[in-house]
Amino acid sequence: MVGRGRGRIVNIASIAGKDGNPNLAAYSAAKAGVIGFTKAVGRELASSGVLVNAVAPGGVGGTAILTSSGSSSADASTQQGTVTASTPMRRLAVPEEIAALVSWLCSPECSYSTGAVYDISGGRATY
Repeated sequence: MVGRGRGRIVNIASIAGKDGNPNLAAYSAAKAGVIGFTKAVGRELASSGVLVNAVAPGGVGGTAILTSSGSSSADASTQQGTVTASTPMRRLAVPEEIAALVSWLCSPECSYSTGAVYDISGGRATY
């Protein structure tokens, strides 16, 4: 990408990397690392034409983090309810909504953003 003078890298982080999630310390720490990596490499490659950004979703329906974080399906349902209740839009995202943001970040229209983390959390992240 650097040799061609153009490229797009989109990392998938999480709101958990900014807020931390109870009982998911390793996941939260890993996603915080993705955020730091994105910012550092975004600055490093800024003049090369390679743009590096990240997407930080809130709760996304049907994903493993929500369906496997409990020891039973009842626990998973409780977890989904907790995430939904903490989201001002009162729903989970669908994967297609996350994909649309990633698609834009890879498009020619996104030409002046690098090292950024885009929250897509239904209003949960307000910072």
